[in-house]
Amino acid sequence: MPNNELRPSICVFDVNETLLDIEFLAPVFQRVFGDPRMVREWFGQLILYSNAITLSGPYQSFFTLGQGVLEMLGTIHRVSVQPADLDELKARMLRMPAHRDVPGGLEQLKKAGFRLVTLTNSPPDPEGSPLQHAGIDGWFERAFSIDSVRRFKPAPQAYHMVAEELGVASAAMCMVAAHVWDTIGAQSAGYYGALVARPGNALFPVRGLPQPQVVAADLPGAASQMIELWR
Repeated sequence: MPNNELRPSICVFDVNETLLDIEFLAPVFQRVFGDPRMVREWFGQLILYSNAITLSGPYQSFFTLGQGVLEMLGTIHRVSVQPADLDELKARMLRMPAHRDVPGGLEQLKKAGFRLVTLTNSPPDPEGSPLQHAGIDGWFERAFSIDSVRRFKPAPQAYHMVAEELGVASAAMCMVAAHVWDTIGAQSAGYYGALVARPGNALFPVRGLPQPQVVAADLPGAASQMIELWR
């Protein structure tokens, strides 16, 4: 847990679903499964298996795992997944658009004096990052990937890596994420937590687990609370 004498001055943003809209992937699932809502089952399984390999030791990139999970779900649901489907999934993962509320929320935080960085499970890509494709990379001073430590969030190594790279205490940072598993991981590593509870996400009300200090339905709402609390 963070040292309450420190106020966070750095916002560390999750990327997939927090900043970028994973519903952009839905056409792949509509075509393959006849149901665009399968993107949610796919994403949940992707997080499950990324954590499984972090706990067990081997490593493959998030995009490679995403393609493998698509093939696995095809087997489970007895539908054919073609190489073109796998290629389109990866291409769309690289080009997800930003949620419409994101630029406004980032502007609020930047004007209030927060430093902004990102930490994603996605690997670096030589063809350009998802942030670049979404047109929001200019807001951030650094973009970190777990690929450098080969441990997926919420493993503590990922959060400690950002603190070490920036040369700050963990309590100087707030993890801004749409997923409680991410805020739990970050807060357990000494960060503060801000939950952007986008559709399909909510608090995890279990006694004894870290609860985020900020909860809002969108990024501007979260930004307003963070400014009120820490600025």
